[in-house]
Amino acid sequence: MTTHKVAFLTAGGLAPCLSASIGALIERYTALDPKIELIAYRAGYKGLLLGDSIAITDAVRQNAAALYKHGGSPIGNSRVKLTNIADCIKRGYVQEGEDPLEVAARQLTADGVTVLHTIGGDDTNTRAAALAAHLAENNYDLTVVGMPKTIDNDVFPISQTLGASTAADQGALFFANVVNEFSANPRMLIIHEVMGRHCGWLTAATAARYHDHLQTLNFVPELGLDARRKDVHAVFIPERNIDIDAEAERLKAVMDEIDCVNIFLSEGAGVDSIVAQMEAQGQEVVRDAFGHVKLDSVNPGKWFGKQFAQKIGAQKVLVQKSGYFARSAASNQEDLDLIKASADVAVQAAMAGTPGVVGRDEDQGDVLRAIEFDRIKGGKPFDTQQDWFQKLLKDIGQP
Repeated sequence: MTTHKVAFLTAGGLAPCLSASIGALIERYTALDPKIELIAYRAGYKGLLLGDSIAITDAVRQNAAALYKHGGSPIGNSRVKLTNIADCIKRGYVQEGEDPLEVAARQLTADGVTVLHTIGGDDTNTRAAALAAHLAENNYDLTVVGMPKTIDNDVFPISQTLGASTAADQGALFFANVVNEFSANPRMLIIHEVMGRHCGWLTAATAARYHDHLQTLNFVPELGLDARRKDVHAVFIPERNIDIDAEAERLKAVMDEIDCVNIFLSEGAGVDSIVAQMEAQGQEVVRDAFGHVKLDSVNPGKWFGKQFAQKIGAQKVLVQKSGYFARSAASNQEDLDLIKASADVAVQAAMAGTPGVVGRDEDQGDVLRAIEFDRIKGGKPFDTQQDWFQKLLKDIGQP
């Protein structure tokens, strides 16, 4: 009988599922066999490369349920790409001439790890896939099983990623307060910038949940507290072309009528146009280790605010970003249910020696299973034809 030693790591940006996922895995392994040794690598792949780990003690096992009430990751995250050798050397995680995949494999072997659970987005799990392939090619006896963390909900072929539902709820909560700024100044333009580099699901879901929340409130239109002034007036996402002039004409009519306009903007909407404009002007476009444009350096909300302000006659523009607020929350009940079910499947797969990323497989009837690593890919676009999104557009009068 194989004696197992299990390691966890979380990587990439935060999402409202990391802490809960660690808690669920600890509880599931403890229920299966409390003698199975558990460790966690600090700060994701950085900790793995440096051999920096934490032992999961009996006290931690007994208190694992406390992790369900917290956001963030108790063991820390980092953005490290194992196949970007130059970046790993630059950061001091490996030495000149070393292959990070081999360094990681050696560390896992030295630590006696037989199962590695990676909790992260498509970048984390594609790195896990590369590591799993390297292990197999070099006869390392270790199983890698990932869990899909991303608030963007943009991983093929997974129908619902961990943390996305909570992030949408939290973004709606964030805007429920920010929207009251419409009363702070005449002709106010508020842009709610939501995370989502390539996929507009989170922006759309956040807008829809906020719009639905408004239907539960009472208003006093005689005093100016009108539902339409607090509603969503436009949703801009990467999957839909934005005709700025046409939208400006529509939104100017809204501004003229109710004295404010509220836009929900995906941070990735229009980025290609913004980057092209910046590069044409000779400005540097900063990118991360994965080659992604650093969106803070592009500042889509500010760019769109500038485009629309003059066209619709806004006297003041307020750009507010809910990303860090939303991604740092503790899991909601919908996510907790999915996390616990995913942890069960992840442990079953690990004990059976079946590698992959656990998720609801869209190509196999949405069954929750360990999906083959070679089928995992990021950048899945949001299906804008879904009924709930089309209803939202109709409700707010957006073509």
